[in-house]
Amino acid sequence: MAGGGRPWSDTIPLLDSSTRFSSVEMATAVPLLVPRRSVFLGVDVGTGSARAGLFDEDGKLLGSASSPIQIWKEGDCVEQSSTDIWHSICAAVKSACALANVAGEEVTGLGFAATCSLVAVDSEGSPVSVSWSGDSRRNVIVWMDHRAVKQAERINSYNSTVLQYCGGALSPEMQPPKLLWMKENLQESWSMVFKWMDLSDWLSYRATGDDTRSLCTTVCKWTYLGHAHMQQIKEKDSRDMEACGWDDDFWEEIGLGDLVDGHHAKIGRSVAFPGHALGSGLTPTAAKARNFELGLVAGTPVGTSLIDAHAGGVGVMESVPVSDPEGNCSLDEEAICRRMVLVCGTSTCHMAVSKSKLFIPGVWGPFWSAMVPEYWLTEGGQSATGALLDHIIENHVASPRLANRAATQGISLFQLLNKILESMMHGMGSPFLAALTDDIHVLPDFHGNRSPIADPKAKGIVCGLTLDTSEKQLALLYLATVQGIAYGTRHIVEHCNAHEHKIDTLLACGGLSKNPIFIQEHADIIGHTSHYSGFSIGWFMFSICIEWTGTRGSSTYLGCAQLIGNKGYPIILPRESESVLLGAAILGAVAAKNYSSLSEAMKALNAAGQVVHPSKDPKVRKYHDAKYRIFRELYEQQLSHRSIMAQALA
Repeated sequence: MAGGGRPWSDTIPLLDSSTRFSSVEMATAVPLLVPRRSVFLGVDVGTGSARAGLFDEDGKLLGSASSPIQIWKEGDCVEQSSTDIWHSICAAVKSACALANVAGEEVTGLGFAATCSLVAVDSEGSPVSVSWSGDSRRNVIVWMDHRAVKQAERINSYNSTVLQYCGGALSPEMQPPKLLWMKENLQESWSMVFKWMDLSDWLSYRATGDDTRSLCTTVCKWTYLGHAHMQQIKEKDSRDMEACGWDDDFWEEIGLGDLVDGHHAKIGRSVAFPGHALGSGLTPTAAKARNFELGLVAGTPVGTSLIDAHAGGVGVMESVPVSDPEGNCSLDEEAICRRMVLVCGTSTCHMAVSKSKLFIPGVWGPFWSAMVPEYWLTEGGQSATGALLDHIIENHVASPRLANRAATQGISLFQLLNKILESMMHGMGSPFLAALTDDIHVLPDFHGNRSPIADPKAKGIVCGLTLDTSEKQLALLYLATVQGIAYGTRHIVEHCNAHEHKIDTLLACGGLSKNPIFIQEHADIIGHTSHYSGFSIGWFMFSICIEWTGTRGSSTYLGCAQLIGNKGYPIILPRESESVLLGAAILGAVAAKNYSSLSEAMKALNAAGQVVHPSKDPKVRKYHDAKYRIFRELYEQQLSHRSIMAQALA
């Protein structure tokens, strides 16, 4: 055993050779079994890559890996290949297992999370093209695709009752408008499709052969009314539910009545809570270790999936400091209702839960059991945040020079920009870093406004440009864009609290949260928010790649808890930076029956980390209040300009 390098087993007796050959000793000895450790695997498919992460029973990351995904962009159309995505997942899983020194036999449970992209397959499970090109590989309409803006407008004009559970209007990023676009524009493909699936549902289907859909995907992106099950079932009953939440009148009204046929066979006949065990686990085909499969064990439990942002919520929402070793404050069911999760990647999603349903204009939801079972979810968002920063930087003339300098120094482009800003602050005698942008302002709606205005036609604005094309000017534009994104989040938080939420705690995860200037600007801008609607933002938690050396109940941990009552509103950083992967892994842990519910698993595997404070300088607060006022005015001016031009063209 010591030198064999064999995987752990729960059936290998620790007996030496003399014992094995003694009949007396074999009859009387009690063999000791090697305890098999539990390792939970989470898979996250983002916009540009597939990632895999392995976690232990304490929720600590053992290893992770990623693999790129191909993407096609042509105007408003953004497409991917489900086959390519699956191959990338397999590569990432195998690499993660190798890096973490985890054998496939050790993986106790598996969960998938993915963008809310739309997958089309035929009766054989083969891809069906969703592209003007006819390329059958391109069978995924990516979440950010905006081809269906007109279809969304038409659907919204019907004022169906289901729309009140989507903030009053469907976004072109949701699935009904995209489905209607496909029927109207690619009739041949429409007639070939046997199943339309959210990407994360397709992944679990590809892994298990079970077509059960997630309450997360169907409720958030397909207008499924999850609360139809409120009196029917509780999460811990852990069984499939017949899909009784579809509003057939809605589908008929918008011209998609054919999706109702066969008890909704093409869009989902059964649904389940996130983490519910699917089928008989991994199929032998999906599990085997050849090139384009996972290299795991057939029968490994697979949990019902989540959208990637919602997996981030599951991975951080219980990452709160505790005031005593038992963690009793986390047992307060109402405490979770005062938190908002920010998942900051290509886009940013803002999610909060409540025990009662709250209807908020311009904010998606309320969605029942779409993230935390038996809670209502409110979901705001910004359609382009990481994507916007990339756009701003990559389209600046100084970007190639900076990229070369960053590569030479062995740092990221963002790290180099942050260093330039620090140098500029000292060199120009600026009172604080944010003041460098006093004459440049950004409205970040370059891909429309998802929340709280819900205007897909909104445009981005940069106010304060000059002929300067230097590296320093790019650094200022980058900083102003970060601030614009943070002002957008402040607007969402204020809007939610003005409509009966009581959010006083923010948590965040995703790639952007690893950027210290992104963190600090959000802390300064939102952390000092005035008592705008009767509530103030108390303290914040951002997921960042940072080592945590404390444990639950330790003095360090208690020190974090004591900060909550102090003014200054610190940002609390969860221990694990890969929160979306952790959320996906939690689904596998629940499916494997290591925990009786998703909530129990979240409390066991989430953990808080370090603290970052907003500036104590009152001038910083005054400065951001002034810039926030300009931020709000920029959109009002845009509406005025839109009206003037509409009248001119009338």
